[in-house]
Amino acid sequence: MNRVALAGNPNVGKSTLFNALTGLRQHTGNWAGKTVATARGQYTFAGEEYQLIDLPGTYSLAAHSQEEAVARDYIESGQADGVVVVCDATCLERNLILVLQVLELTGKVLVCVNLLDEAERLGIKVDLPALSQRLGVPVVGTSAGRQNGLDDLKAAIAELVRADASADPERAPCERVTLAERYAAQVVRSEKAERRRRQHRLDRLLTSKSTGIPLMLLLFGLVVWLTVAGANVPSAMLTALFARIGEVLESWLAGAPVWLSGVLLDGVYRVTAWVVAVMLPPMAIFFPLFTLLEDLGYLPRVAFVMDHAFQKCRACGKQCLTMCMVYIILY
Repeated sequence: MNRVALAGNPNVGKSTLFNALTGLRQHTGNWAGKTVATARGQYTFAGEEYQLIDLPGTYSLAAHSQEEAVARDYIESGQADGVVVVCDATCLERNLILVLQVLELTGKVLVCVNLLDEAERLGIKVDLPALSQRLGVPVVGTSAGRQNGLDDLKAAIAELVRADASADPERAPCERVTLAERYAAQVVRSEKAERRRRQHRLDRLLTSKSTGIPLMLLLFGLVVWLTVAGANVPSAMLTALFARIGEVLESWLAGAPVWLSGVLLDGVYRVTAWVVAVMLPPMAIFFPLFTLLEDLGYLPRVAFVMDHAFQKCRACGKQCLTMCMVYIILY
């Protein structure tokens, strides 16, 4: 069976692409010796079986976090017959830094430029052949959410696992950034310059030292308020509903032994009803709100803003998102 690793930055549609390729033929679990979750799946193309290993989303392979260490170690180990690096067509420059890092570890690389439909909506065009020429590896464009380009990707993966290639020499971090900027400037064309300028202004607002943290605290405070205030009404309704059901069950068990009614009513039903009434409404509000922030691309900006502070604790900015989720749930 051919083994292919799937790498990429967070929020580039990597998981969507993985699900589109593997369908239901997948399973998840923790990486050996790590608390990092990974997914593996299979698909068949041209009579051959392929196993996809969905590596954790990471911005670099510098091994500052467990996710980065897992991704780097697996690519470096040579266990994969090829590596597919998924990039976001709407912000190609940032994604190319990871591509260049992967090329330093292995030459068997296929670049998948995803979210072409979103790029088209923003007036962005990516010259895929030109990008392939500059990187020296095949490049395929997809829109995984719409199932576009998957056949071309499968065909390119089949050619990748049969090809022979060697890694590029390791570069200094500044050289990677310079190359990524140069390649992106050469292959990306924007027809809606004003929309792009607004996007850059928004990025500066959300990630600057003076406004990034206050806006983050304000937005997360709003999420907490919406979660707590919005959960009060459905929680009260569920409590009243479960109380009425409890009265009916109590009447049904009126003639039962005390120990039996105690176990069923107090031990099973009322505990379960209390947990559902208290926990379900805030979770039903909080998780969609947090998912919306992730889909809008705000959470990676939060990780960027907090990364410097968390580096002092030998952590990374992405861990602040987990802390926010735990705090809001416990609150």
